[in-house]
This record gives sequence, structure tokens and C-alpha cells, in this order.
Amino acid sequence: MSLRPVSELLMAFAVQEKHYPPSLLSFFIYNPKFGPREGEEEKKILFYHPSEIEKNEKIKNVGLCEAIVQFTRTFNPTKPAQSLHTQKNRQFFHEPEDGFWMVMVVQNPVVEKQKDGKAVFEYQEDELLDKVYSSVLKQCYKMYKLFNGTFNKAMEAGGVTLLKDRLEKFFIRYLQTLHLQSCDLLDVFSGISFFPLDKMTYLKIQSFINRVEENLSLVKYTAFLYNDQLIWSGLEQEDMRILYKYLTTSLFPRHIEPELAGRDSPLRPEMPGNLQHYGRFLTGPLNLHDPEAKFRFPKIFVNTDDNYEELHLIVYKAMSAAVCFMIDASVPLTPDFCRKLDSLVGPQLTVLASDICEQYNINKRISGSEKEPQFKFIYFNHMNLAEKSTIHLKKTPSVSLTSVQPELMKILGDINSDFTRVDEDEEIIVKAMSDYWVVGKKSDQRELYVILNQKNSNLIEVNDEIKKLCATQFSNIFFLD
Repeated sequence: MSLRPVSELLMAFAVQEKHYPPSLLSFFIYNPKFGPREGEEEKKILFYHPSEIEKNEKIKNVGLCEAIVQFTRTFNPTKPAQSLHTQKNRQFFHEPEDGFWMVMVVQNPVVEKQKDGKAVFEYQEDELLDKVYSSVLKQCYKMYKLFNGTFNKAMEAGGVTLLKDRLEKFFIRYLQTLHLQSCDLLDVFSGISFFPLDKMTYLKIQSFINRVEENLSLVKYTAFLYNDQLIWSGLEQEDMRILYKYLTTSLFPRHIEPELAGRDSPLRPEMPGNLQHYGRFLTGPLNLHDPEAKFRFPKIFVNTDDNYEELHLIVYKAMSAAVCFMIDASVPLTPDFCRKLDSLVGPQLTVLASDICEQYNINKRISGSEKEPQFKFIYFNHMNLAEKSTIHLKKTPSVSLTSVQPELMKILGDINSDFTRVDEDEEIIVKAMSDYWVVGKKSDQRELYVILNQKNSNLIEVNDEIKKLCATQFSNIFFLD
């Protein structure tokens, strides 16, 4: 009888198990008012993915969702169902506008095991967090609204036909960017990362924006970003939040450009006055010197609850600095206007980007390079939507590289769910199965989540460590003792 090494047995066991992450089964939008009579049920369906599903199956699934919503309304008329749990999947419901329902069906994570030579599938029913995926569904609507306006406005402009056309064009592409296995607590917050700046550099940026808006009177709103972090915005907070999401997870990753190393870059010729010019349009004309070149700027919709403004979105970048200029969509933008903007903004933005980079490097040298800390954290402020994470090495729709285990990310989500149930300040400390400590603190619209790698510490030592962290890292913004 031969004995196999433990490592071999473990490898054999690992091969037998396959893990499948959560995946999108279906996504549909319907309005019950559009097919009230029997035989007209198909008219309710405005969009359905995947489109190849048989018609009767679509009608049956929409009918089931209608029934669930109506049934739960008998218990709470103002707050119908938001999710439905089954063994194999989870359904999420959202009514963004009166009568319009969006539904997202997500398959639960699956573990495939071999039992007596047969494949056995175990559905991980408790692995998904309702709050995370409900937030993803709401984000789908907000992103649609940013580029298309509200459902009702489309109905007013061209009825059901126009609305269906817009939904089809937008969601066929957008749903491909939903990578549900990468969703976590940051999708709940959907916050904004702000770039830290000294007062003098901030004033330079403010002065730059004022000069540009004075010279280009068509500009209605401006936003300034550096290294994918926001520095200044003239938009309302909620509009900037969704525009920031689009810029950092979609537009900027498509135009990745390394930070310029020196003055001898061949990107643009030297300008009069000995100014280097590295500016370029991320939206709009690719070549300013070709009179035949066709171009158009994407349109966005902001202040949809009040003024309902439709705007051209011009995104212009030099080195790591990017500026968004928003102009009334009724104004036609000409090649002459683009050339004027380029010659005015390009040289100034290049110098400003260089100044910010220099200042940032000086500040980094002063603060010194510290060794890897014993903790990771996520911070979010509900008042200004400021977000900071040392847990996420990279976060885009297609990839979420986190430096902690999925088990710990789930604990963070559970703590956040507990926080939303109470209005008071609160602190929660959890010891994970992997011996990590997870701490959540909620204080005056601010939330802090910390993961500590101190396996042999006790509760008192962990509490002392958190106090030290708040005193050093968050002394000016966190007030919990």
C-alpha cells in the first residue's frame, strides 16, 4: 500500500472543486401601464437582456416580478420589494421613475464538486450582499440618465418607440461592462477620490478655471481632475458623482498615457513664448489640423430634477491633468472653437500639470516613505462623497484588485448594512475566521472600516490600535474616542 503526500492529496482535492463567481442571468425594464389587458403583456417590456430569450419566457418572468412587487406592497405600500432570494439566484428590483421597473437577476456563486464521478453543484446562497448589487442596479439607471436623460423625457419626445431605441443602444453596451464578481463596498458608496493639494496650487487651479471661463464664455460648468482624482467641480454633487464614475472607470482607462518624463517629448511642438504644449482632446476632434475631419462631443444630462440641462461634454487632457468643460447642447461647436480652446488651455494646463506633479512629489518626500502599515482601511464621508481606500490596489468595472481576502470584504459589507439600520454613532469589532480583526466606526455621516493583521492581539489592544490610527491618519476629520 503506497501513501500519497498530503500536498498531492490537497492538489487533487483542489482540482475536483471548481468555483464560479456571480454572473448576470438577465436584465430587463418594464412598465405595467403599457400592457394592461390580457394578450398585450409583451407591450410592457421595454428592454430585455438576453434578447434571444423566447417571448413567452420574457412575459412569464416580467409577470412574476409584477406579482412579487404587488404582493410585498400589501405589507408596505410605500416600500415594495427590493430583492428576492432563491437557491440559484437573486433578483433585484428598482423603480427609478413612477411605473418604470428595472430588474437584475444574478446567479449565486457556485462550487462544482465531484461526487462518485458525477458533478455536483452547490450554490453559495449567502455570499451575495443585497446592498452591493442593489447599488449596482441603481448605478445602471444613473449612468443611462447621464447620457440619455430620464425615461419620461424620451416618452415625451418620441413615445415608447424612442425610449425602446435608447434603452437598446445604451444597455447592450453598458451591460458588458458589469463585472459582478468585482463588486463590493465601494459600489455602495460610489464616492469620489479627492486629490490632496496645498493652498497655493489650489489657488492656481482656481485662477486657471476663472481665466478659461472668462475667455470661453460658452463654458457653463468646469471640473478639474489630476491622476483620476477630483480637485474642483462646478457641477451639483450628485451629477459630479456619476460623471466621475464614467470618467475614471470608462473614459480615462481607454486613453491611458504614461506621465511625461521630460521636456523633450515629441507629442506636441513647442509653442510661442517657449511653452511646451501637451494638451489633447479625449472627446471631440482627434486632429485639429484636418478641416475635413468629422467630430462630435458626447452629450450629458444634468440637473434632471430641476432645470433639465443638456450639455456637450469636452474632456481635455495634458499629462496627468484633465479638465471637463460643459457647454449648452443647443450651441453648435465648430472646429474654430476647438482650435481656440486648444491654444488657450493646452499650454496653461501643461504648466499647471507640471506644477501639481512637482508639489505632490515634494509633499511625498516630506512625509517620507513609510513601511507597509499593519492595517488597511476604507473611509467614506456622506456629506462631500469623499472616499479613500488602501484596500483597493485597482478598481475599474473590469477588474477589482483588492489586497484582502473575499471573506474580509464580505464582513465589511455586513458591518455597513448594520450601520444603515441605525442613526446613532456606532462601533463594531469583529474577529474573522482567518484571525484578522475587522473594525467599523460610524460618526457624524462618516464611516471608517479597518482591517488589522494582528492575529495575537486582544480586544483592548485592537481598540487602542484604532484610537492611534484615528489620532494620526484622521485627526482632523474623525471625532470618535
